[in-house]
Amino acid sequence: MTIELRQAVKDVRGITHIKPTSLILEPGHFNVLLGQTGSGKTSLIKLMAGLDPLASGQILMDGQDVSKLSTQKRNISLVHQFFVNYPHMTVFDNIASPLRIAGMAKSEIEGRVQEAADILQLGPMLHRRPQELSGGQQQRCALARAIAKESRAVFLDEPLANLDYKLREELREQLPELFAGRGAVVVYATSEPEEALLLGGKTALMDDGIVTQFGPTAEIYRKPATLAAARVFSDPPINAAKVTKAGDTIVLGTGASWPAVGHAAGLADGDYTVAIRPHHVQPVKSSDGCVSLTGIVQVTELSGSESSAHFQMGNDGWVSLAHGVHPYRVGEAHEFFMDTSKAFYFAPDGSLVA
Repeated sequence: MTIELRQAVKDVRGITHIKPTSLILEPGHFNVLLGQTGSGKTSLIKLMAGLDPLASGQILMDGQDVSKLSTQKRNISLVHQFFVNYPHMTVFDNIASPLRIAGMAKSEIEGRVQEAADILQLGPMLHRRPQELSGGQQQRCALARAIAKESRAVFLDEPLANLDYKLREELREQLPELFAGRGAVVVYATSEPEEALLLGGKTALMDDGIVTQFGPTAEIYRKPATLAAARVFSDPPINAAKVTKAGDTIVLGTGASWPAVGHAAGLADGDYTVAIRPHHVQPVKSSDGCVSLTGIVQVTELSGSESSAHFQMGNDGWVSLAHGVHPYRVGEAHEFFMDTSKAFYFAPDGSLVA
């Protein structure tokens, strides 16, 4: 089973929501759509699910053009971030609903529902109604319905967004196992880079209705093709600033400089953008390859075992993310250390050069 998009375009009242997109999604791993709110993730899922019409292009499932088929005839499952369950039905009936619509035998329905309920630990709750369940249990019910249906494609549109932190962590770990070996193409939309990395598989980075990069998730994280891709795949936001390569030296506008070594050594002299993720900008020096930066601390945050500091350096706002608690003072200058070996360099057109 594969899903293939061939120059797929979606227009809404004359406005293009999905620009020409070609993509092949396969089973055996998660296919993650990663992008900020409004980047086109849900719009692309609706196109593949048959909920919205194509303006042009084709969508194929296993080589069959399904562009004009209804959602029901595509044999797909869709799980939203909101708990979409039928309030008047029991959990059993919610899970069984698509199987009954398909005319499946009662004995097979009971077997599939029980299997899905056991996988998602809903067995003792099959006779309850959705309003008697917690938020996490309601979302498990929606996921159980998708598993029981044994669809050719499963679309998960930010399914964990409305759950509390602990439930998100639990389900995030379970999801790959839930769909493993089922032969379905699983498409998962998220705005969280960390979630994409945890799910693995392949990721399509989305920005303004365009897939900017697609491939193995870890590879894209390690080597974003453009500055836009690097920005999508960084939370907190990736730090970026203008630099000049002059001979054997990289010079930042604030006056900081460092040797052009490694990939940067081969760059032609000229102007570039340097970008580096916040966890490679530390309040303490971690290696000889670090360069000192000084910025005015604007905001500090403590989250679990990590401290973040937003600081102003020249005209650019930067972020440091470090383990432990650090004595930042808002409004005062603080020294940070950038590990230049972890930096990306982008050409003026935004393409990765080193």
